Amino acid sequence: MKVLVTGASGYIGFNVASAFRRAGYEVWGLVRSEKKAHTIAMHEIRPVIGSMQHPESYQPIAEQCSVLIHAAVDYQADTFSLDRHTMEVLLAAGKGGSQPQTVVYTSGTWVYGDTHGKPVDEDASVRPASLVASRPGIEQMVLGASGIRSVVIRPGCVYGRQGGLTGMWFDGPDKGRLLQVTGDGNNRWAMVHVDDLAEGYLRAAEGGLTSEIFNFTDGSDSTVREMISAVARVTGYTGQIRFVPTAEASHILDGFAECLTLDQLVNSGKAGRLLGWQPKHHGFIDEVETYFQSWKAAQYA
Repeated sequence: MKVLVTGASGYIGFNVASAFRRAGYEVWGLVRSEKKAHTIAMHEIRPVIGSMQHPESYQPIAEQCSVLIHAAVDYQADTFSLDRHTMEVLLAAGKGGSQPQTVVYTSGTWVYGDTHGKPVDEDASVRPASLVASRPGIEQMVLGASGIRSVVIRPGCVYGRQGGLTGMWFDGPDKGRLLQVTGDGNNRWAMVHVDDLAEGYLRAAEGGLTSEIFNFTDGSDSTVREMISAVARVTGYTGQIRFVPTAEASHILDGFAECLTLDQLVNSGKAGRLLGWQPKHHGFIDEVETYFQSWKAAQYA
């Protein structure tokens, strides 16, 4: 069975594509350059050199695949207009086969907004942070598409291996810079290890379900302040930790600052009930030394 993954050299996309390859699928990955093509080819992922801006570069392969996974995001472009257009192309490609194809859209838990200390699940109303205000509309377009199996995945903040957002925390102390955090650090991020997330994509694609949303989070509830203290400990950082007020951070980070200060508790029980998914990693702090060493090694890869 053939799978296409957009963003196949990216943090989520590469690990998702690798999980499908380990499961025996023929995996194709959309990448922008020959260098990235070489990197994924070493991991038995067949490269498609192109971009979301040029659908003709990947559409012929998409039409041959049984599973189409959109895991790319381009913050240098008109991000969510491009996101929507890419999903329109993949949905059209997914309707072309003799059997229903599975199309997976990557959203995120930031669509829930601040949960104010209460856990939410997929039935909760969305109140997206301004940066991701367009995502719920794209989700609904995917879920309402006919002639395909559609799945929307809402990952928490992803950690492990190359690093994700937590890599930003490691980067400062490792280079002798001030350790800074947006907000007061008393908020909690919904978290998920990248391997657990990749397993979630695999189970969602194989589950035969359609028009479903799945949260993937590890159930941990550590505050950002607790996680950043763990980072300081394993990196040997002894300086001041600066908690940057959201308003100040917004001058540089714009809407991203709001996302970083959301307080979120997000439940993934539905994935357990319908997909048999259970996270094997239960929090960033538990193995923070391993995550730091892995991130550090990735910087020299």
